[in-house]
Amino acid sequence: MIPLLLFSALPVFGQTNSPSWPALAPPYGELPPTFGERYGTIVWIGVCLAAAVVAFFVWKKCHPQPPPPLPPETVARRALTKWRGRPEDGKVLSDISQVLRRYVTEAFALPPGERTTAEFCAVLAGHKTIGAELTQAVISFLRECDARKFSPADSRAPLHAVQRALELIDLAEKSKTSPASAPPQK
Repeated sequence: MIPLLLFSALPVFGQTNSPSWPALAPPYGELPPTFGERYGTIVWIGVCLAAAVVAFFVWKKCHPQPPPPLPPETVARRALTKWRGRPEDGKVLSDISQVLRRYVTEAFALPPGERTTAEFCAVLAGHKTIGAELTQAVISFLRECDARKFSPADSRAPLHAVQRALELIDLAEKSKTSPASAPPQK
């Protein structure tokens, strides 16, 4: 204990109550929020939106729009050309009559659906925008195709179904563009 008393009597350097040290500056006021603290959320939302817009335009550029659909007459003509020169058996006549039915349905906005030849002819006869001449020609052609499809093979002259179907398409296109087939104006 004695040594402790000895040291306590000695002056300690550095401890002074004198005003020799400079006075401390007053504390700063509250620091304002930084740019990131103020606008961080808005900046992130803006960056995400900008990235989405850029991604959308890149996607649109890399994925161009599909070409517009071809007119029904073009589709029908292309489909019929693959049957040209083939023997007219039941399968070929069935496919040719299906192409013609699809063309007439699309060209004259008939109600879609699978129908027998009799049902299709009834719908065709009841439609007002198709002329009587075209209606009769299509009905006659479809019935003749059916007769040949379902009859036993015989030695009758060929039907020339592809050529006749193409002629019916030409006749239909002429009737669509003629002023007689235009709907009456009010």
